[in-house]
Amino acid sequence: MSTSHDTTHPASTPHPDPSPNPAPQLVADARRGFEERFGAEPTSLWAAPGRVNLIGEHTDYNDGFVLPFAIDRHTVLAVRQRDDRVVRVASAIADETVEIPLDDLTPDAVEGWSAYPLGVIWAAGRAGVDLDAVSGLDLYFVSDVPVGAGLSSSAAIECATAAAIDSLWDLRLERSSLARIGQLAENEAVGAPTGIMDQSASLMGRADSAVLLDCRSLDATVVPLGLSDEDLVIVVIDTRVSHAHATGGYADRRASCERGAAAMGVAKLRDLSSGDLGRAERILDDETFRRVRHIVTEDERVLALVRRLAESGAASVGDLLDASHASMRDDFEISVPELDLAVETARSAGAVGARMTGGGFGGSAIALVPRASAAAVGDAVRAAFAAAGFREPGIFEVVPSAGAGAVADGGSR
Repeated sequence: MSTSHDTTHPASTPHPDPSPNPAPQLVADARRGFEERFGAEPTSLWAAPGRVNLIGEHTDYNDGFVLPFAIDRHTVLAVRQRDDRVVRVASAIADETVEIPLDDLTPDAVEGWSAYPLGVIWAAGRAGVDLDAVSGLDLYFVSDVPVGAGLSSSAAIECATAAAIDSLWDLRLERSSLARIGQLAENEAVGAPTGIMDQSASLMGRADSAVLLDCRSLDATVVPLGLSDEDLVIVVIDTRVSHAHATGGYADRRASCERGAAAMGVAKLRDLSSGDLGRAERILDDETFRRVRHIVTEDERVLALVRRLAESGAASVGDLLDASHASMRDDFEISVPELDLAVETARSAGAVGARMTGGGFGGSAIALVPRASAAAVGDAVRAAFAAAGFREPGIFEVVPSAGAGAVADGGSR
């Protein structure tokens, strides 16, 4: 088999900007909500962004390449350390406050949304953190990352928690280690068989840049996007078709990839190239072959897009975004009519390129659009959805932003 992927990008792990910059109202809501729920002021506030994946879908758990960026939508976490070994978690979206002793923390003991932050604490213990030596915490979450939109609201919760405990418990872990902890929480505590892309983007993001992540080595490279230099913006089209990765479609695709890799005699589909697809088509059933073809060609598109950015700029990558969507629609079969309509309409209205983003079965599409055409693209998509009888989409621009960290002036007043 061929393993001709060009992986000569720098093998450096980027550090995030000094501080994320969530909306001031979100910070105020986190502080006020904490005080109302726990009767005291928080001692620190933390934030982690959602993410948009520019290209590279379902390649992460196949040890491949992804190119996400952190966005200017955040989960904010207000925290206060306790003098006992109890953890309490609460949020603006749930009336219930979940309370559990650290000694009782297992994946089976957590459920619902609290599995995300509590799962991170449990996963830190699995990763070698001595939970017998740490204090309890009160945690309160607010967020403006849309839930179910494919923008990784779950990873934002996990990464805000991971950044907070890393500092408060003086763990001094690498960002790549925190990402693995977040992924373990998602896989084992939440039960979603996702890869490591979302957590890596949320932890490693930089302003006006994407993060090229090699999901085998976890080497991460900051890739400047230069959108402002070319007067381009990224428009998110939230179809409002909700998805949940813990349900069957995502798991089925992952299992299909594993069967394809086993049949082709490789550890992961990352180890194949387009030169292997002829043999794959001969020995695999049609569905498994198409799943394999998507992963192999998507990996190649990620690396091609990074090269294109460096050589020709962001305005030159539209055909790669379009091809990615076609592959997800036809080979991986994770799109839905609303996503297809959003992508087709955005292109027709002036987008450089467009594709669905995230795990699929709903969620959002993204369009790379000249700034002067952004309003027209939004209007055209809304009109197309109305004509099709679909629910009105949420449409907004996102800005590549800094990764998770402490919120400036986020402690007690």
